[in-house]
Amino acid sequence: MHIVTMDPKKCVGCRNCEYACSYNRNGVCDSKQSNIQVNYYPEENACIPMTCLHCTEAWCLKVCPAGAISRDEETNAVIIDENRCAGCKMCMLACPYGNIHFDKAKQVSRKCNLCGDKEPNCVKHCIAGALNYVDEEEVELANRKKQDERIKKELEKGGEK
Repeated sequence: MHIVTMDPKKCVGCRNCEYACSYNRNGVCDSKQSNIQVNYYPEENACIPMTCLHCTEAWCLKVCPAGAISRDEETNAVIIDENRCAGCKMCMLACPYGNIHFDKAKQVSRKCNLCGDKEPNCVKHCIAGALNYVDEEEVELANRKKQDERIKKELEKGGEK
């Protein structure tokens, strides 16, 4: 399974990801219609792009009374069928990350669908390389390697005392 990863250290706040998503979805460059949002934290001088994480245990999927949310068998993406969505917003309440949005015009919930089975548009148009579309196992291995490096540094510090 592939997932979108975000590196806040690389994000420059250009919002190209938002515009690319919005244009792909609706044919307009409107960040409010995007399924990815760049959050800016001025005190920390940080920009953090956030989108659906397609959780293994997707609470939005479990709570949907209309059965409008499912997992795509090919991409493993958690997707919303707008034709079945009742607009109750239960999924928005269930998402622990706040990555589900409400389309007021259509009266349905919406979220990232990973652009089907290809590289998502947000990733393609990220000029800083803050967004990547990678295999989930690669992320796990990279995180383990980072953890091993941190432990090794701590052990080396302990030996210097």
